[in-house]
Amino acid sequence: MQAETQHIQFAASSVVQQVLVNGRNLNQALDESLDDKAAWIPAQRAALQDLSYGTLRYYGRLQAILNLLLHKPLSDERVRFLLLVAIYQLQYGRSAQYAVVDHAVRAARTLSPRVSGLVNAVLRNFLRNQSFLMEQAGQTAEGKYSYPQWWIDEISAQYGERSTEILEAGNQRPPMTLRVNRRLNTTADYLTQLEREGMTALLIEPNAIQLDKPVSVDKLPGFFEGLVSVQDAGAQYAAIVLDVNDGMRVLDACAAPGGKAAHIMEQATDAEMVALDKDAERLQLVGENLHRLGLAAQLVAGDAAKPEQWWDGTPFQRILADVPCSASGVVRRHPDIKWLRRSSDIDGFAAQQLDILHALWRLLAQDGKLLYATCSVFQQENERVVAAFLAHQPDARRLSITLPDDIDGQLLPNSQHDGFFYALLQKFA
Repeated sequence: MQAETQHIQFAASSVVQQVLVNGRNLNQALDESLDDKAAWIPAQRAALQDLSYGTLRYYGRLQAILNLLLHKPLSDERVRFLLLVAIYQLQYGRSAQYAVVDHAVRAARTLSPRVSGLVNAVLRNFLRNQSFLMEQAGQTAEGKYSYPQWWIDEISAQYGERSTEILEAGNQRPPMTLRVNRRLNTTADYLTQLEREGMTALLIEPNAIQLDKPVSVDKLPGFFEGLVSVQDAGAQYAAIVLDVNDGMRVLDACAAPGGKAAHIMEQATDAEMVALDKDAERLQLVGENLHRLGLAAQLVAGDAAKPEQWWDGTPFQRILADVPCSASGVVRRHPDIKWLRRSSDIDGFAAQQLDILHALWRLLAQDGKLLYATCSVFQQENERVVAAFLAHQPDARRLSITLPDDIDGQLLPNSQHDGFFYALLQKFA
């Protein structure tokens, strides 16, 4: 077991290094590490994921601590990432401290016998001065909040006194939330089924079920029969706000992986759904999700900003424009985003989002409604994009919507949902 744990620790440090040094997507880096499924039992896979996610989630704080512990820069980057993973385990994990140190020393020895002593000394120094080091690391904003400084500055400028709760929410473990397929079941009945299986759950807005403890989907009653889907509560507002009725022609313009399209179809079973996505491979996920739920839609591979390449000329009564964005509202699910994004990326997303809005508007029927949505908390991608669109689109008006504790359509991340933005627009003569 000792060799196995050492291997997991070293694998996690390699995944984190790929993200922070090579700019790799965390999920892709993890998938490659876990490619040989026979070599990993489920518990080991879960441990590798926890160490990788956790180290990236708290990277700003962990790096600040490591800087305090080192007298000079390390010549081998692999040692730095091994130390970061080990410090994460010591500060936030449940493993015995002596075991974490021993495994890290053994892993370091495989890199170079000379660095094993350094790793041992650094980690034992951390344990001796843990409280002091945590306090000192928190003296800088990056060390306190574990975000890049530009990100902290943006959130502080835009949200003022609420900035701390937004930043801290992004560092929490995300909840597992379910959406019951109303075509096949009711929320009350599914809560009863969960209780029979010994799972504790809570009903939250808008009519979602939040599990007390996450489980694999194969443990969910009726998952493969389409009774339920995994979907954040904040994302579930999209289908509700768009207000689709039977018989309407609907476009989900950036559909993958298909959760929102499926939710719309569960509520309006006779709607004609066109699910569009630029990525043909990800579009297959939409088809698979719809098939599991007993639903069918027209799947179209195409660029939402270039409808002339795929649109058949028939208008849509409803359009969901869940556009590409910084994903700043879902960083607790994707902690690598904090460190891969750059401040300059935000303006690039905003320009792309405005292009998509203008392109899709031409496809909307008279009196039709378009829901602009992002999973971002940056105003540049949200309010400012909508304002710029309305300033140049005289036949568009923004309709009021009701969301819990929102700021002009902005859902801020909290214990029940991720961060989302919604703006409902209607075309009039």
